[in-house]
Amino acid sequence: MLAQKLHLLRHNVLSFVSSRTGSDFTRRQYDVIVVGGGHAGTEAAAAAARLGAETLLITQKIMTIGALSCNPSLGGVGKGQLVREVDALDGLCGRAGDAAGVHFSILNRSKGPAVWGPRAQLDRERYRQFIQSELLSTPRLTVLEGSVDELLVSQPNPEEPGHHRVTGIRLVDGSHPILSSSVVLTTGTFLSGSLFMGQTTSPGGRMGDAQSCAGLSYTLKETLGLRVGRLRTGTPPRIVKESVDLSLAQLQAPDKQPTPFSFLNTHTRCKPEEQLPCYLTHTTPGVERVVRESVHLNCHIQQDAKGPRYCPSIESRVLRFPGRRHQVWLEPEGLTSDLLYPQGLSMTMPPELQLRLLREIPALHRAEIRTPGYGVQYDFVCPTQLTPSLQVKSTQGLFLAGQINGTTGYEEAAAQGLWAGVNAGRTALSLPPMALSRTQSYIGVLIDDLVGRGVTEPYRMFTSRAEFRTYLRPDNADLRLTPRGFEEVGCVTLRRYKKAVSVRDGLQEALMALQSVALSSTRWREKLGNISLSENKSTTLNGLDLLQYKDVSFEMLASAFPECLSQYFEYSQRLKIEAVYRPHCEKQSREMERIRSEESLSLPSDMDYLSLPVSLSQEVREILDRVRPNTLGAATRLPGMTPAGIIHLLNYVLRTGQRNRHTEHRNRSSQKEGEKGQLCASNIPISQ
Repeated sequence: MLAQKLHLLRHNVLSFVSSRTGSDFTRRQYDVIVVGGGHAGTEAAAAAARLGAETLLITQKIMTIGALSCNPSLGGVGKGQLVREVDALDGLCGRAGDAAGVHFSILNRSKGPAVWGPRAQLDRERYRQFIQSELLSTPRLTVLEGSVDELLVSQPNPEEPGHHRVTGIRLVDGSHPILSSSVVLTTGTFLSGSLFMGQTTSPGGRMGDAQSCAGLSYTLKETLGLRVGRLRTGTPPRIVKESVDLSLAQLQAPDKQPTPFSFLNTHTRCKPEEQLPCYLTHTTPGVERVVRESVHLNCHIQQDAKGPRYCPSIESRVLRFPGRRHQVWLEPEGLTSDLLYPQGLSMTMPPELQLRLLREIPALHRAEIRTPGYGVQYDFVCPTQLTPSLQVKSTQGLFLAGQINGTTGYEEAAAQGLWAGVNAGRTALSLPPMALSRTQSYIGVLIDDLVGRGVTEPYRMFTSRAEFRTYLRPDNADLRLTPRGFEEVGCVTLRRYKKAVSVRDGLQEALMALQSVALSSTRWREKLGNISLSENKSTTLNGLDLLQYKDVSFEMLASAFPECLSQYFEYSQRLKIEAVYRPHCEKQSREMERIRSEESLSLPSDMDYLSLPVSLSQEVREILDRVRPNTLGAATRLPGMTPAGIIHLLNYVLRTGQRNRHTEHRNRSSQKEGEKGQLCASNIPISQ
């Protein structure tokens, strides 16, 4: 059914373009045009349309909308938080992950829930079908197959900041321009992209797709004068599953009960018993030998363009860390796929050497390659040229999202795409732009890092980048973002808003019910049995206090007080997490307020950070010593600074400042006493 729908759409779109006369088509205008149908583009187009903007999505191939170009997975540590937040703002990728997942797991489960990483292996075909189906059923959204050659640029609106204004696009086929109030560029790796395999180079952004358009890159660099850099990435070969000896790899089972990404879903499409396993294996000395022998045949690895630090090619890993054993994950590509994805083996050497390298790994000693790995180099726009709304500062109506901003990963692209689409739609509808604070969301952290600090290598999200991660948890993204998304931003549907409000009210009632149950520690031990509650505790504890203890669950409390707690079983996990983190969140809130109120606090220019008598890591000391920020606010924005480091620095400066002021006051007092003494002495008459 979906294939028929897509065929009809493509036919209708192309018929529409070809049947229009030139004069008719020039009058066709949209509120928002989104260029690119990847993870950033699909979220941008859907978000702008949800806002009420007439939106046009232009992509080279309609059938590749929502394609997973690299790893067939979604989420992870830091990345899973982004997926949950995109979903909380009514984005697509979370629900698509629930529909397409074939292996669900929560990473970092041994640590606290604040840094848990929801993750899923995906069925490529199911994911693509879900995204396409959603877009085709989105009101006010039109999809056009084509390539954009250039942006239409005019004089700016003098009442707004900027040197240029984008008013639409022109397609490569030379057809008449398509006008719009806002344009969102989500070109991924297609902006002056080049493909590398061995010593062979060809223009393009993805194997099998049309080459990139140089005209768009020219417009950005020459017409708009934007600073553009060069980055690189790569993808591993796809291996025929039947050629792999999985008995020589370590089986990695999924979670017994899949955890959905979307707050709208209580279960995933894939049943627990239908999930597929992953497998873990490792590189060998033979792998390192093949890499070293083939360096001279690998032009991609010899380029100056920066590659991803946290997902490097096997060539980069071997050359940077010689003699080490590196992990290789063998991951399924779908329920009916006959391929495996070898995560950790991205490579760009010639195909025959790729096969030789694979066969140096015991589990892959008979491996067959369906599609060889390759590298990509592409242009990106330095993101410090953007505002927090992801609009180009110098160009009215132009927004950028995804890899064009120097990021890597589906999740980072989706988060930027959604927010760029929101603001492109708001701009087109004459509404003010919106920004997300880094104290509100990981999306805010991501955007603030990009526009405030820029990138020197492909940017990836980690929980460590967020100063207040005990508050920015995956479990409460709906409470943090959905109400604002509906009431202020306008990108959330009424259905999702009602559900979020219902959950918020239910949790609040449950918290009040827990606080209403208060007993002495003795009575709690009588009620709950053997719990690790100190016998010396004489204070009264309520249910919320008790839920902070590791061996106390909501189910235990509800069984002891069924009349007031049993109705809240559906919130049991969220209540446990809320209880555990509430003291930390309250402390962080106070720290946030302190940091905000002291942002302008001057840091002494002669401060010796390397020997400062406070608890700072060596990395933080070196950052502070190298940059020497003038204020506390400037220090908070330094890459690598930790929340704890900022608090220790703040306390030290305030403490020493008070001590110095006290010393100065005492010195001034002593000086005044001395002056008074001198004055009194001068008034004594000299005896004759």
